[in-house]
Amino acid sequence: MDNHSGVGVIDKAAAILAELEKGPATLADLVARTHLARPTVHRLALALEHHHLVGRDARGAFILGRRFLQLAATVGEDRLVSAAQPILEALRDRTEESAQLFRPHAEHRICIAAADRPFGLRDSIPVGTTMTMHAGSAAQVLLAWEEPERMHALLEGARFTAGDLARVREQGYAESAGEREAGVAGVSAPVWGASGRVVAAVSISGPIERLTGHPAQKHARDVTDAARRLSDVLRKSDS
Repeated sequence: MDNHSGVGVIDKAAAILAELEKGPATLADLVARTHLARPTVHRLALALEHHHLVGRDARGAFILGRRFLQLAATVGEDRLVSAAQPILEALRDRTEESAQLFRPHAEHRICIAAADRPFGLRDSIPVGTTMTMHAGSAAQVLLAWEEPERMHALLEGARFTAGDLARVREQGYAESAGEREAGVAGVSAPVWGASGRVVAAVSISGPIERLTGHPAQKHARDVTDAARRLSDVLRKSDS
């Protein structure tokens, strides 16, 4: 396939993104693999990072940026999103709370699907919203089964502890109240991919005055059931 469009800067940026598609890479890695000049790679990588087409992992290596996940969610081409939407809508109807699906990306989590409560007080999180991994029940779930090195790196500055994450692994779900945002509570559970890794978190969220300070007491079963259903769909589609 001809990788030269005739527009040099686009071709060079595309070459960088193609290498990052294979996994994290340092500046030196990108220079060696693209055969571009180091100043050129550095300048283009920083420009792509500015537009969130490139990001950084916990070690500072370049990775594909969160903008790609946002675009995939928007056009509806993501298999996880299409499988999740009816499950989130059923969860919303059962709990009468807004439901979301979050996927991890570098040091953040991104809402890639949502089903909002249609009336009354609700916690509306638009698709494409990027949040930190430092607070909230979904962040707890996404970190609880992470590799220890990455988990402990992201725990720095978090509003929960390694002990909290151990309880999440034991229970199979997480809850939070006022952790991510004052007055908001939530419950989340892990979605498991065919590889045996947690690939996303199913959540519900809403005002504490309705969900209470311990929202899992009422909603943990519904949220974990929804996450299990989505996990089953992913495993069957990959079998």
